[in-house]
Amino acid sequence: MSRAVSLPLDPATARGLRAGEEVLLSGAVLTGRDQACRRLYDALESGAVPPVGLRGELIYFVGPSPARPGEAVGSAGPTTAGRMNSFMPRLLQAGVRGFLGKGYLAPAVKDALREHGAVYLGAIGGTGALLSRSIVSCEVLAYPELLSEAVHRMVFRDFPAIVLNDSVGGDLYAAALKSP
Repeated sequence: MSRAVSLPLDPATARGLRAGEEVLLSGAVLTGRDQACRRLYDALESGAVPPVGLRGELIYFVGPSPARPGEAVGSAGPTTAGRMNSFMPRLLQAGVRGFLGKGYLAPAVKDALREHGAVYLGAIGGTGALLSRSIVSCEVLAYPELLSEAVHRMVFRDFPAIVLNDSVGGDLYAAALKSP
């Protein structure tokens, strides 16, 4: 049975999620991939104010395809989070409460999740057309020149995900590797 989770994540909810837990996400998220995350990171590192607020946000690592008429978004499947490993600890320090993507995280990112009471959620790769049915709106907020990799504000309704890494060190991938 999936747990309904409202976004943005409040601190207690983020800290209460556990690796392996299935969730249905509803509410607003930010999107970002390699170039957008790099620009947000660079802004923070230089002392500049990023073009979007980060405190309390969940960032979905996605580059949505254009919407067909009458749809909010085209295919919107997760991209590999590992490409953002070098940016995630700094984004967490700036107040990001979690990430949504696919694949493994580096040990330093897992440590940062614990330090900041944050969470890493996974969606199934290759299901972007199905996942887009759970996205009710999508608008560009920053870096429009990056096209699909721009920072968007998406609104989810019952978006299916699973907790991969939690704020107390739970790791679904590690647990699966230990299972007989």
